[in-house]
Amino acid sequence: MSKQVMVPTLGESVTEATIGEWLKNPGDPVNVDEPIVSLETDKVAVEVPSPVAGVMGAHAVEVGATVEVGALLATIEDDVAAGENTDVEPREESPAQKQAAPASDGQGARADDGTLEDAAPAQAKIHDPEATQTMSPAVRRAVLEHGVDPTRIKGTGKDGRLTKEDVLAAAENKKAPSSAEAPAPAPAATAATQAPAQGDRREERVKMTRMRQTIARRLKSAQETAALLTTFNDVDMTAVIEAREKFKDTFAKKHDIKLGFMSFFAKAACLALKDLPSVNAQIDGDEIVYFDYVDISVAVSAPNGLVVPVVRDADSKSFAQIEKDIADFGRRAKDGTLTMEDMKGGTFTISNGGVFGGLMSTPIINPPQSAVLGLHRIEDRPVVRDGQIVIRPMMYIALSYDHRLVDGREAVTALKTIKEAIEDPMRMLIDL
Repeated sequence: MSKQVMVPTLGESVTEATIGEWLKNPGDPVNVDEPIVSLETDKVAVEVPSPVAGVMGAHAVEVGATVEVGALLATIEDDVAAGENTDVEPREESPAQKQAAPASDGQGARADDGTLEDAAPAQAKIHDPEATQTMSPAVRRAVLEHGVDPTRIKGTGKDGRLTKEDVLAAAENKKAPSSAEAPAPAPAATAATQAPAQGDRREERVKMTRMRQTIARRLKSAQETAALLTTFNDVDMTAVIEAREKFKDTFAKKHDIKLGFMSFFAKAACLALKDLPSVNAQIDGDEIVYFDYVDISVAVSAPNGLVVPVVRDADSKSFAQIEKDIADFGRRAKDGTLTMEDMKGGTFTISNGGVFGGLMSTPIINPPQSAVLGLHRIEDRPVVRDGQIVIRPMMYIALSYDHRLVDGREAVTALKTIKEAIEDPMRMLIDL
């Protein structure tokens, strides 16, 4: 008896997804709720768990195929004990798969990233049931990129699962094998697979992921639909830096989280948005939707692109809770475990390009929102204070906004309010 695994409901208005990666191959043992396939939606990668324990049956669709909600993904043979032999209906392989399959003579097989790796280790990593580990898409990609054996890495994640940091640490510690341990040389590569000589020029074509296609479409739509404009200001970070230095140990001890800059800017933005509701509003057809709450989308870098999970009710949350939410989003973005619910909604966005060293930028709004705050790196610059030239830690901040809804006066005032709150954090405590 077999159990069918269907495409689950993926979230509001999401009707289809792309098969990103099969985490279990036909014949592999499967436990209840163990992920068997990763689906790429417009916003996140979703892992589909097995509804029963048993043995992985046939895959109904191939990697890269588009599937709709409710479509058949695979079958689980739940009447066969895990680890026993089972007859699995073979899938017809595409020409590309047949060419990439490891040959019996040990010739190198081509990995997903275009590099050559030895066929035997690849087979052990992917097809040996006892050595198979469930890995998120980000971890699996790191394994392929760095050429490490995941079965020899001790996972530090939940239930002993590997994290991207585990793979990177293993890659750092990886040493070249001694001559006694060195594998036998593979047969000479053919002209088709031979690595190009130094100085040769080459190019590679890679299909855009569904998430990257969505990012491209939404950002282009924002440019074509919204009347985008950006206003700038600079902020003296002295007061915030001093506050962090003074309270960082006490804050971390009490709340078990570090005090960062993002919570200051989130609370300062809430102060400005309450005073200027249009910056926190959205256009819906010929109507304007005003919100009496602030849900801040925080731009986070993920393996497949930029994602914007939402800190809900940021205006009523403490500094500590905002820091915890953002830290949790960052961890789950790296592991590829963010959900559609995490990304839903949002009335305003904060994007911190400063963590990558950016000095100044014109951030683009996240539709249908009407504004986005861009943060940048902090650097010592000469400024004039009380007629004297002094050195201060300064940051450029930018507010991009939809001029159809937000007037220039409102945008400049909002950015000025954020600047004043950061330079004098007491304003956030007494609502000024």
